[in-house]
Amino acid sequence: MESLRKIENWPVEHAAAAVVRADGSWAGSHGPTDRTFALASVTKPLAAYAVLVAVEEGAIELDEPAGPAGSTVRHLLAHTSGLAFDEQRTMAEPGTRRLYSNAGFETLGDHLAKAADIPFPEYLRQAVLEPLGMTATDLPGSPAKDGVSTVADLARFAAELQAPRLLSRQTVDEATSVVFPGLPGVLPGFGHQRPNDWGLGFEIRDGKSPHWTGASSSPRTYGHFGQSGTFLWVDPDAGAACVALADRPFGDWAIEAWPPLTDAVLAELRGA
Repeated sequence: MESLRKIENWPVEHAAAAVVRADGSWAGSHGPTDRTFALASVTKPLAAYAVLVAVEEGAIELDEPAGPAGSTVRHLLAHTSGLAFDEQRTMAEPGTRRLYSNAGFETLGDHLAKAADIPFPEYLRQAVLEPLGMTATDLPGSPAKDGVSTVADLARFAAELQAPRLLSRQTVDEATSVVFPGLPGVLPGFGHQRPNDWGLGFEIRDGKSPHWTGASSSPRTYGHFGQSGTFLWVDPDAGAACVALADRPFGDWAIEAWPPLTDAVLAELRGA
């Protein structure tokens, strides 16, 4: 895809990207798709998927207590537990605010590890990475931000999101639809959003502006971006997903570069 060549102009040392169709085939790629990059918060959708596998397997339940008093697994996945961004401090009653929280995902990891009697990184490997053939992906630390992977591996995950094999379609649809609708919150790097809609581990685009996806992205677009210069989105209306990884921390360059790339990708897909 010619649109992916835009990453050549990004002010980064290394970048790679791929577009994956709903049937799992690649519409195109550019850059070193087998190069390993730090994912930062793009780790969260992978961690969320492992938690949802555990729910379907019966190891845990979405509405069982987890985290602060009154919070559940569902609250933690949807960033509504009330936990602060990076510390075990409660800042709001569960379900009342969208407080984006690394601490919440670390609490999730600990909760699942205790329930399943297996370290979370190992559960992730057995439940998600191995079945999808994501052999270059690893979680050496926090389930909120310490994953490493390649574009090729994340393309496999993007294919799974569009045609799930590890989870039921119903579970994926719930995870990628708005949970606790209408809550205000801050989208890191983009400011206050009303509403700041999320699913279960996935951010939902809806009508957010500004946003890291494109002006032409459908409201149903979902995904995640990371502070290491990474993103993954799925646009169901376009029937495709896009993965882009880079090795420069998120900043103004990404705010300026990512939406035009997405719009160019969507335009090329519509013209194909």
